[in-house]
Amino acid sequence: MALNNTYDARLVQQETALGAGVQILLLALIGTAIGMGPAGWLTGLAFALATWAVLSRALHRSRLRSFGAANRVTLGRATLVGGVTALVADSFQSSPPVSLFVGLTAVALILDGVDGKVARRTGTSTALGARFDMEVDAFLILVLSVYVSMELGPWVLLIGGMRYVFVAAARVWPWLTAALPPSTARKTVAALQGVLLLVAGADLLPYAGNFGVAALALGLLVWSFGRDVMWLYRTSRVEETAARRQVRELVAS
Repeated sequence: MALNNTYDARLVQQETALGAGVQILLLALIGTAIGMGPAGWLTGLAFALATWAVLSRALHRSRLRSFGAANRVTLGRATLVGGVTALVADSFQSSPPVSLFVGLTAVALILDGVDGKVARRTGTSTALGARFDMEVDAFLILVLSVYVSMELGPWVLLIGGMRYVFVAAARVWPWLTAALPPSTARKTVAALQGVLLLVAGADLLPYAGNFGVAALALGLLVWSFGRDVMWLYRTSRVEETAARRQVRELVAS
């Protein structure tokens, strides 16, 4: 992020508060347009509050002196994801317009590549910005998988839940937290998840077509995660063997 000479938490926190306000405004517009029910309102408001609280805490701990243009794009995308989340929650009780669901999701997916480009172009890439972007992506995929699963079955939830299962597994097996090498294939598969789930949920194809699209998304994700897990496992074994060899050499010397 572009840094000032002094740190003023209030300036940074004001941006997160503004984001929460815009989120509530979007919910009000959606609610007025479609007559959103209590489930949609409560879920949307919970998303806005949680996003504000988690992001504010992360910004306080990182002590960023400026929120930055890239994070503003990601926050705008998070606002759209909050709207999608509210629509999906509302769909359990009613049938929100598919066109509104598709529109909000499509814009959120398009903006996915914008924040990264802005960060690189302005030299404002940060670990917090990358994590914020990743969490918004992961949550959108989870919400889309919930929506599609209502038509195709609970197996679709594997798509949205896989990343969270990976994070939970890393608490048991720390070698899963090691840094992965850059991979165009991994980025491509991750980007395709949202697109494929949107296609499956847009009600444009017959049931068999939607099933095939969702199955393709799951297959690609299993392949990508499986490849990364195997690489991490093999790397950890090599490092463990090297460490044991060093210990034996120290003992023998």
